Order: sequence, then structure tokens, then C-alpha cells
Amino acid sequence: MKFRFTAHALEQIERRRLDRHVVERVLELPQQVVAQRSGREARQSRVDFPDGEYLVRAIVDRGSDPPAVITAYRTRYVAKYLRKE
Repeated sequence: MKFRFTAHALEQIERRRLDRHVVERVLELPQQVVAQRSGREARQSRVDFPDGEYLVRAIVDRGSDPPAVITAYRTRYVAKYLRKE
């Protein structure tokens, strides 16, 4: 699936020092997809970084064509966001 990065998403990826390839991998092969409000979804996966394991989350607006990446970030709060299936 193709995704379009908004200007805000690109700014946040750069500001948060995330590798865009890591975000693209999470978008293409997420460990989990969680429905959010207003037609959005969080595509997320655990990723190992030099300073430990994080959950990388990409918030996507499914209402546009192609789907638009609104923002992306990493968090150590894996248990808070990763749902047990």
C-alpha cells in the first residue's frame, strides 16, 4: 500500500530523529493496527533501537487517497498502546 507523508509528519519524523525507513517499514508491515477516532488508525510495531526497545507508532488518515501519514513517533510505553490480541 502507498502512503503520503504530510508536511507535519515529515517535520515530526525529523524532529524526533526517526529514520524514515523505519517508519515506512512500520506502515507496510505493522505488528498491529488500532482504530482511532475520525477514520484514523495507528499502525505500530516494536522496534529495537541502540538505547532499547520502543513502540513506533504512525497515525494514518484512511480517508484520503493515498492514506496520509499524520504523524509518527516512538514511545517506551509499549504496554499502554500495544493491545493484547
